[in-house]
Amino acid sequence: MIELKNLSKRYGNILAVNRLNLSVSKGEVFGFIGPNGAGKTTTIRMMGGVLAPTEGSVIICGINMADDPENAKKKTGFIPDRPFLYEKLTGMEFLRFTADLYGLSEETFYEKSEKLLKMFSIYDWSDELIESYSHGMKQRLVMSAALIHDPEVIVVDEPMVGLDPAGIRLVKDLFRDLAEGGKTIFLSTHTLKIAEEVCDRIGIIHKGSLIATGTTTDLKLTAKVKEADL
Repeated sequence: MIELKNLSKRYGNILAVNRLNLSVSKGEVFGFIGPNGAGKTTTIRMMGGVLAPTEGSVIICGINMADDPENAKKKTGFIPDRPFLYEKLTGMEFLRFTADLYGLSEETFYEKSEKLLKMFSIYDWSDELIESYSHGMKQRLVMSAALIHDPEVIVVDEPMVGLDPAGIRLVKDLFRDLAEGGKTIFLSTHTLKIAEEVCDRIGIIHKGSLIATGTTTDLKLTAKVKEADL
């Protein structure tokens, strides 16, 4: 469902992402872990089609993001770390705007928007201006917008930031439910605990390079072996 092939991004003399090669399967929750500045957000933005790679490619459901961005994005639900919202719109108006971009019918829009807003517990505020929302409510609205067109792949940067404990639990359960339904989830986080609870497999990025992939159990065993060899 997701393939990253020799994906690289350079800013002048700085190599932010260095020849990243990675595949994520249908129904898998993949965690992308690394410290701040490791290249997580740059990678996520290239996967979401908002940042062009210097070289390499992002393939979503067999579609090259660079060659056919419109159809690749239709397959993708993208949730950035700092989402842009039109704060003079209501939550419902923002969802309608998003649905129009994807060409959803009126019937589908009403069905999906009501379901998502209720699931994220912001339905009662859907006719309020977004500028009145808390950070957590805005995050829930952005997630609703990312899912409204029923994408096959969900790409999300630091999904738990700004959410209260109930919101975090909701999102964790949602990702597992989506994966069990055949969706592919690619999420970045700097918190190993979140990855352990949610992800089937993780990749560790450091200074722009992918240095390890595997289950959290596999990576912990590898770390213990390395410590024993020292």
